[in-house]
Amino acid sequence: MNQHCYTKWILFLVLLCCVTACGSGGTGAALTAEDQRLQKISLIDTTTLQTIVRLDSVEGYHLLEGISAEAWMLVDDSTGFVISQKHATRQLCMASITKMMTCLLALEKGNPTDTVFITDDVYVAKDSRVRLGDGYRLDDLVYEMMLVSDNDAAYALAKHIGGDTLTFCDMMNHKAVYLGMDSTHFANPNGVPNIHNYSCARDLIKLSRYVMRDSTFAQIVGTVEKDIPLVDGRHMPCRNTNVMLTTYDGCFGVKTGFTRQAGNCLASAATRNGVTLYLVLLNSRSMSSRFKESAILFDYGFNVMKDYSRR
Repeated sequence: MNQHCYTKWILFLVLLCCVTACGSGGTGAALTAEDQRLQKISLIDTTTLQTIVRLDSVEGYHLLEGISAEAWMLVDDSTGFVISQKHATRQLCMASITKMMTCLLALEKGNPTDTVFITDDVYVAKDSRVRLGDGYRLDDLVYEMMLVSDNDAAYALAKHIGGDTLTFCDMMNHKAVYLGMDSTHFANPNGVPNIHNYSCARDLIKLSRYVMRDSTFAQIVGTVEKDIPLVDGRHMPCRNTNVMLTTYDGCFGVKTGFTRQAGNCLASAATRNGVTLYLVLLNSRSMSSRFKESAILFDYGFNVMKDYSRR
């Protein structure tokens, strides 16, 4: 059997295993919508496209050696194949990527028309735009948290949903277990420095692929600009911190993050010619490098998929 046929045969067997696994529920019971979403993201396999496609045959592979990020994972969404990874299971600080879980729970557990007030116990971050006494509809405050990464907005949502931050973090960790995020622990709702708030690129890929199957979540993180109303009639304009939405063709999410401990982080998603890729990049050198390096990885990933489709 020549190398070309062997490569296709290996890929066929891997895909067959994935399809079999997805269809082997065995109980006959109808899956909930949440279970169906989880099933669709459970295809991350230990077999990677790197074992199927010769790396030196793909344009741009040499550029990956210059990426400053400490860890990353790049995945093809339709198959779950890992196209590229580095230290993908290393536990690291995730900064404001934490807010993806906070947003998910706010959407799942909260009422979008609820009014959420900024109270003394959640007004703690000096860099937040929300002010003590401000009131927002829940669905508007979620935009404030996700687009401009407002830390106190995250605290306010956590208190509103969980009653207190500790209870909300328990909810976050319960959801992480459900998603199979085995190397993750949440200690706060916004990702401010805490040694007990950590994850890894692999786990955050799982979270990214799960949350982006929620159409409301995807709409929020794909919004570039929004005028956010307060309940008293004032408005606050905001612009998404994820510049990939406007600088990288096909990018449609998801969340930036930065602290001194975590470095510059980015969870992102992009689609091109029917191929959708998810990428998590942790601890990049600078704010600009996280976007440049994500673009390099996406370009590489799309070239891998294009190269394979020709085989």
